[in-house]
Amino acid sequence: VIMAFLQAKNWLKKFNLEENIIQFSESTATVHEAAGALKCDDAQIAKTMAFLVNDEAILIVASGDKKIDNVKFKQYFHTKAKMVPAQELETLIGHEAGGICPFGIKENVKVYLDISLKEFDMIYPACGTSNSAVKLTLKELEKASNYLEYIDVCKKHED
Repeated sequence: VIMAFLQAKNWLKKFNLEENIIQFSESTATVHEAAGALKCDDAQIAKTMAFLVNDEAILIVASGDKKIDNVKFKQYFHTKAKMVPAQELETLIGHEAGGICPFGIKENVKVYLDISLKEFDMIYPACGTSNSAVKLTLKELEKASNYLEYIDVCKKHED
């Protein structure tokens, strides 16, 4: 866990963003816990989800209050949404559940940003551990996440 945090921190250093890392004494492993610790809306937490697509691990970063839409996911990736099993996260991604973020990850992991993030000026992804976050603008996330493209794979809110 310490390794994952240091990998994420060293990655963010390349972009001069390590000052934006916030560490907490309480857990920020879930969107709700992170939003509580940061005193922000659940939606402002940039949750990073790990999926297997054709036996390759990918990450999708989305607004914290959104869920994956299986139909949209299948249309885009031409396969069913299958999450990386928790016990394989560290091996395939480089981070454990609760600390997954697009920073300091294994080289071959592709990162996608969901369009749901575009609603916010300031967002908070995790930083490799279940008690850390990084305060980033969308532009900073785009730079530091090395993302391939924006995709639309989340459900819209049914009000």
